[in-house]
Amino acid sequence: MICDKCENQAVYTRKYSGQKLCSQCFSNSIVRKTAKTISKYNMIKNDELVAVAVSGGKDSLALLKIIHEMALTHNFRIKAITIDEGIPGYRDEALEIVKKFCGELSVEHKVYSYKDLFELTLDEALELRENKKTSSCSICGTLRRRAMDFAAKDIGADVIATGHNLDDTLQTFVINMLSGDTNKIGWMDPDTSTNSLRKIKPFCEIYESEIVFYAFTNDIPFQSEPCPHMSEGIRTEIREFLNSLESKHSGIKNNLYQSVLKVSQIVKNSNYKQKTICEKCGNECTGNVCSVCNMILKLKANQT
Repeated sequence: MICDKCENQAVYTRKYSGQKLCSQCFSNSIVRKTAKTISKYNMIKNDELVAVAVSGGKDSLALLKIIHEMALTHNFRIKAITIDEGIPGYRDEALEIVKKFCGELSVEHKVYSYKDLFELTLDEALELRENKKTSSCSICGTLRRRAMDFAAKDIGADVIATGHNLDDTLQTFVINMLSGDTNKIGWMDPDTSTNSLRKIKPFCEIYESEIVFYAFTNDIPFQSEPCPHMSEGIRTEIREFLNSLESKHSGIKNNLYQSVLKVSQIVKNSNYKQKTICEKCGNECTGNVCSVCNMILKLKANQT
């Protein structure tokens, strides 16, 4: 099987398009697709500082490699940030992988912990939750978003780049639909150019399986151990369901992603809420107190 782009041996076939690529041409296609997404949604502007959120997983380390290479030939700068939730035995391995990888790329790296920012590790927060209906993913996600905001402001970044891929977007869409939280669908537009602190997802149009292959073919070290709390949420079941559909109907994820973009625009335009300033922390929100402060106040109340 010969590569469609050159005369080398093909090692990867995109079932949804039929394209067959060798290792080098495949890697180049991922870089080009990432660059096209960044350009299409005006994700990075001239002379900006990009905070690349790096967890130690395949997506974030692959993104760091690609964004780093782009920064060498384009007019923007990058720094890496990592959020330490304080999960014993899990986060320690990832921190070592990220530290070593950033050192090899000569990228400045800084770690921010839940303990320092919120006076609680994730495990301590889970002990304080009122009931198990509030999943660990819900608590962790809320705290992580605030931690990334703090980290970006601390290093003076203009934009936060995360490694969320197309599969992540689809899973989040389905979760929001199943939970009845349709307002959040309006926040899924990849164009965040009007936000005060922009959060971008340069991999949002690339399949997770392709990021995995990119990481392997480029010898990127990454943490393979899954989060010990991931089985609590419904995301894993939705991932398996969507993967099953894709295996039987190639390209169905791409089709669903296009639908997500259209629905997101409709919801965004019809459910617009005036942003206000949280009276507790000063961050933007849609009520008097933001979701992060609400959560922390409840957890601290259970602590006493």
